[in-house]
Amino acid sequence: MSKLTKNQKAVAGKVETGKLYSIDEAAALVKEITTTKFDASIDVDVRLGVDPRKANQMVRGVVSLPNGTGKVTRVLALCTPDQEAAAKEAGADYVGLDEYIEKIKGGWTDVDVIITMPSCMGKIGPIGRILGPRGLMPNPKSGTVTMDVAKAVKEVKSGKIDFKVDKTGIIHTSIGKVSMSADAIAGNAKEFIATVNKLKPAAAKGTYIKSIFISSTMSKGIKIDPKSAD
Repeated sequence: MSKLTKNQKAVAGKVETGKLYSIDEAAALVKEITTTKFDASIDVDVRLGVDPRKANQMVRGVVSLPNGTGKVTRVLALCTPDQEAAAKEAGADYVGLDEYIEKIKGGWTDVDVIITMPSCMGKIGPIGRILGPRGLMPNPKSGTVTMDVAKAVKEVKSGKIDFKVDKTGIIHTSIGKVSMSADAIAGNAKEFIATVNKLKPAAAKGTYIKSIFISSTMSKGIKIDPKSAD
């Protein structure tokens, strides 16, 4: 068994096993127990009482985090020439179409989000096998296939994220960075959990939100009382 570092020993007893924390308490505590030298991500894991294998119990949505994500999101806008200027003005890092499709075919995927138009999907379809596994394939449900490319770029740049439940019934997403204030982290967590609550499928029976944990990169998970999100 590996020995605990000095920092790990200092925070080892700060998270009480079995205790349910409020979102505000957890947001402050996750900052306190994070000892990484880099600006770690703040992650939230929500276990749902749904069966993702059934289409009527799939949970997927988007949320605009009120305090942003705390990180720089690189956006590629694949659009027609008449939309390029607006996309650039909205903050897109890369704008174009055919030249970027060729770059992607060559292995370039150095972006976080790709936004496009319905009329361009025919050209993007063939590179789906590259984009899909990386979570980069544009999708109307997440707002990344739209007629208003500039609006979508602004939303992503200001903190809009998309999420979906995985095959084990868990939604995992990042809602900020340790460098953000505890209030900002708590505000983002509350907005995210409230959005998940609103997406409860009518077909879901029993307890919908079974557990919520918040953690940072490499930190211990802190269990949150679901009622504190109300």
